[in-house]
Amino acid sequence: MKHSSTRAFYAYWNERRGRSVAPDRSDFAPEGVRDLLGDIFVLGYERAEGFPFRVAGTRLCAYLGGDAKGTRFTSLFTAGSRSDIDEIASIVAEELQPAVAGVSARGADGTLLPLELLLLPFAPRLHTPLSLTGLLAPLEPANGRMTDFDLASWRFITPQGAGPRPVRRWNAVRGFVVYEGLR
Repeated sequence: MKHSSTRAFYAYWNERRGRSVAPDRSDFAPEGVRDLLGDIFVLGYERAEGFPFRVAGTRLCAYLGGDAKGTRFTSLFTAGSRSDIDEIASIVAEELQPAVAGVSARGADGTLLPLELLLLPFAPRLHTPLSLTGLLAPLEPANGRMTDFDLASWRFITPQGAGPRPVRRWNAVRGFVVYEGLR
């Protein structure tokens, strides 16, 4: 992780999860990440709706040009990156697998700006929709609106003590088995 805010938010998430795979949403307190709130967001896990923003920090809203609540997270990305970000967010939410990504965005003056994206899962709750949290921070000073977010690189993070990524077994057709999750 390159950005100090990304490292700090991941450390807070990791501390809050304790020995669990992911922390509960109720374990997060704004005062624990006060300096980072402007860049933090919460997404609803509604894949067909493009992972709508439930909450977005003020700095992030300024980069997006207004209140982000209800906006589709995936719609921020270019057509070439949309399916990848959809898949990454799904893995974070469903498999409780944190991810960090390098992103570029077009600034108001047309220049490309590098950013770092962190996506973190919340533990699932009974009778409650899944959600995930994250942080988007520019790696260089940035002002004004950003558009055309493009995914440059990403990796999944295995938190210390969490064990390997779960393997799912699918029986696709009789006699043919697919194991998803092996590296």
